[in-house]
Amino acid sequence: VSSLHLITRYTGASEERVPLHRLGNDQWQKVRRKAQQKIRDVAAELLEIHAKRAALQGFAFPLNEDEYQQFASDFPFEETPDQEQAIQAVIDDMTSPRPMDRIVCGDVGFGKTEVSMRAAFIAANAGKQVVMLAPTTLLAQQHYQNYLDRFADWPFRIALLTRFTHAAELKETLHRIENGLVDIVIGTHKLLSDQIKYRDLGLVIIDEEHRFGVRHKEKLKSLRAQVDLLTLTATPIPRTLNMSLAGMRDLSIIATAPMQRHAIKTFVTRWNDELIVEGCQRELKRGGQIYFLHNEVKSIEKTAAGLQELLPEARIGIAHGQMKEKELEQVMLDFYHHRVNLLVCTTIIESGIDVPTANTIFINRADKLGLAQLHQIRGRVGRSHHRAFAYLITPPPRSMTPDARKRLEAIESLEDLGVGFTLATHDLEIRGAGELLGEDQSGQIAEIGFTLYSELLERAVTSLKEGRELDFDQPLMRASEIDFHAPALIPSDYIPDVHHRLIEYKRIANAGSEEELRELKMEMIDRFGLLPEPLKNLFAISEIKLITRDIGLQKIDFGPGSGKMVFTEKPNIDPMRIIQLIQTRPQDYRFDGKQTLSVENLDEDLETRFGQLRKLLQKLTARD
Repeated sequence: VSSLHLITRYTGASEERVPLHRLGNDQWQKVRRKAQQKIRDVAAELLEIHAKRAALQGFAFPLNEDEYQQFASDFPFEETPDQEQAIQAVIDDMTSPRPMDRIVCGDVGFGKTEVSMRAAFIAANAGKQVVMLAPTTLLAQQHYQNYLDRFADWPFRIALLTRFTHAAELKETLHRIENGLVDIVIGTHKLLSDQIKYRDLGLVIIDEEHRFGVRHKEKLKSLRAQVDLLTLTATPIPRTLNMSLAGMRDLSIIATAPMQRHAIKTFVTRWNDELIVEGCQRELKRGGQIYFLHNEVKSIEKTAAGLQELLPEARIGIAHGQMKEKELEQVMLDFYHHRVNLLVCTTIIESGIDVPTANTIFINRADKLGLAQLHQIRGRVGRSHHRAFAYLITPPPRSMTPDARKRLEAIESLEDLGVGFTLATHDLEIRGAGELLGEDQSGQIAEIGFTLYSELLERAVTSLKEGRELDFDQPLMRASEIDFHAPALIPSDYIPDVHHRLIEYKRIANAGSEEELRELKMEMIDRFGLLPEPLKNLFAISEIKLITRDIGLQKIDFGPGSGKMVFTEKPNIDPMRIIQLIQTRPQDYRFDGKQTLSVENLDEDLETRFGQLRKLLQKLTARD
């Protein structure tokens, strides 16, 4: 367990494609070195963007407290703690002169839109124009409707621009935008075209940035430096990555579910006509709507016809990606406006519009979908206070792969809301990383694993901030091997569960400061009782490892009576200090070969030996 700090959990490629490296050859070193060089470039680019933003004088929005409070009190729900934090962070960003670049990340339906509306209110109230970008026309229309409702009592002028906007209306709207007669513009990437001239643009809100093309992203990049930018995403961006990016792109995570939301009841079942009829009729009787996901375009018509026979009263629509865009949008609108109450569709609905009355979903051949995708699709229902149901239809267990069985078990057991984060499923973790850092980094993550990637990125950012050159050959965490000839472990009678013990070992090994170790100690005393002697020793050794981390010590052996310290080839210690030690106390210290310092007269008592080593390290590292 003394080398646990060298092990990280691998999250990257799928299980079948994990790159394995043979022990004894240098292939792993090469892969890691290549990844480190790429990571250094990413860190440099991030720091450059950060420096440019910090140097820019943006616009500090004035906040009219009374009017803002009035707008906030119109919100019909109670804010969740995470939502409050995100809103406060946005207010702080906007009222400071530095341009905002914040990502608000939260599971579907967790209230990201309200955060964006508060930001839009502050900007529009200060006389600036606001642009809200959505990836699809339907989503833009939905946002437009929501904004009209939310801002109904305020004199702000809101406009919608999409492909459906008629030429005459388009011309009129463009003219109004240019003359400052529109406060909030909502639309698709059309809003990024050069023909639109803004009078005084102050805030850009982007919904699901990763779904915009490269050209649009470049355009957004150029906007970043000039206006305040708020990005909303439902792709879980892992907290670990957020830590290593501290301050590069600001991130708010909304992980708490709104009140009055029920978890989605999930069933894994074989195809059964009676069950399908019963599930659909229950939903239709309460005035609701149903998604029936059948992810095969060539047989989707046949499936829809079969359902129509089973449910003659249902108004059935079909939606898939091979339809003409106009047709597809018409079907989705019909579903949204209740003209269709059973939608037979493909995974195209994964990031569709909000239909609060759709609260039952059937997913045919759920075994063929990935965990993240299942979670995302199941999240299409349960968007209101009604109880929602999800039926995952699968073939018999014997004809499914073990992986598919595992995925279905996971999704069935994870009914909780906000689970998109605890899942933080691997493919989404990688996608979230790609979203923050650029897609080309996903390949590096697959090679060396997500956790190690995060650690290396954190190290690269810190080195560049301090103006140090990165040493690619230096091991990730240089920890000395320390032996005091006494047990240093977590006894099994203190924490009986072996998995739990391993977790605590890993936490101790990963502690980055004495403060963290102290907090861990307090937590363990609180949870498990007073520390037994072997565990006290483990903490003492971990503290010493932190002290010796940057000195360049390979090994410390401090037994009763005598011991030794073995230095690396290039220790970070002034050689004169060691020579002075040997000259002033030759009875205690002597050189034994090129890199070993022998130490005599060590105490029998363990506690005293710890003290002797600490004093010696102080002498070796003291600054003049």
